[in-house]
Amino acid sequence: MANTKSAEKAARQAEKHRARNAALRSRMRTAVRSVTTAIAGGDKPSAEATYKAVLPVIDTLVNKRIIHRNKAARHKSHLAARIRAMQ
Repeated sequence: MANTKSAEKAARQAEKHRARNAALRSRMRTAVRSVTTAIAGGDKPSAEATYKAVLPVIDTLVNKRIIHRNKAARHKSHLAARIRAMQ
């Protein structure tokens, strides 16, 4: 429990930030999952289109420092490699 007014405010802000960050991470995971689903479906044009839609979502989280840039690069690289490997 917070002892001071400033600590109470910091706790309120931390809770807001936690909820917002969780929502943004969830949005990214859903977007990555949509690309994975398109790849599994075997539809290369659809997979490429969803991949292009996912890139700004991932980059936004890096800019907001919600995920590390290496994690973002890893996601983008793995998805791109899987799309390239499609027939």
